[in-house]
Amino acid sequence: MSLAGLDPSGGAGLLADIKTFEAHQTYGLGVCTALTVQTDQEFLSVDWLPAERVIEQAKPLLQKFAPAWCKIGIVADVPTLLQIVRSLHQLRPGIRIILDPVLKASAGFDFHNTALAHAWQEVLPYLYLLTPNYDEALVLVNGAADGQEAAAQLSRHCAVLLKGGHHPENRGWDVLYTQESEYLLPPVVRQVYAKHGSGCVLSAAITAQLAKGHSLQDACINGKAYTEKFLSSHPSLLGYHNL
Repeated sequence: MSLAGLDPSGGAGLLADIKTFEAHQTYGLGVCTALTVQTDQEFLSVDWLPAERVIEQAKPLLQKFAPAWCKIGIVADVPTLLQIVRSLHQLRPGIRIILDPVLKASAGFDFHNTALAHAWQEVLPYLYLLTPNYDEALVLVNGAADGQEAAAQLSRHCAVLLKGGHHPENRGWDVLYTQESEYLLPPVVRQVYAKHGSGCVLSAAITAQLAKGHSLQDACINGKAYTEKFLSSHPSLLGYHNL
């Protein structure tokens, strides 16, 4: 299941997640968290759905289909996110949540410009995997020297895949942090193009891989490989989904 915003361009958010699930031969359930006005290049506005409306959409799906894995994208704010993840665990005990902490759209719009690191600490124990980029990891941890230190601190609560797309030195190198170890994921496909929604696709691909029974490490490896194929599929900001 995906909880994410509706992007009319189809490049990011809920539509991108469902396309990614389908490409992995998994069936995706979709819950809308926000209605956006945007293209692949420009973010104009957003209407947020309150936690109650998000939960109202998710409840019958959780009751009928009992999804074991849920990917979450943009939500209005941290209190809304906390209410949602608590409700998901109450409605579907044992559900595993993958959170892509979208703090800023690729088109430049700031979603959580008042996000406070201490508020995120309440959310983390409800997560199975967090997938921040370098900049997002720094926002989520007060006083961290760099993204790696921030990710290591976050991994005390849940697994963290630190995405390397914004890394100042090793661009494209991702790192999976767990309480037990760190695992480097180097880039494989060299000819890639910037894509609107690449973070959504990666987290959705990992969710689909986990739903198919792969280990966390293999799911991240396979999800990254799929995302690189997506990034190399077309020179525009919008890509094609296939395996």
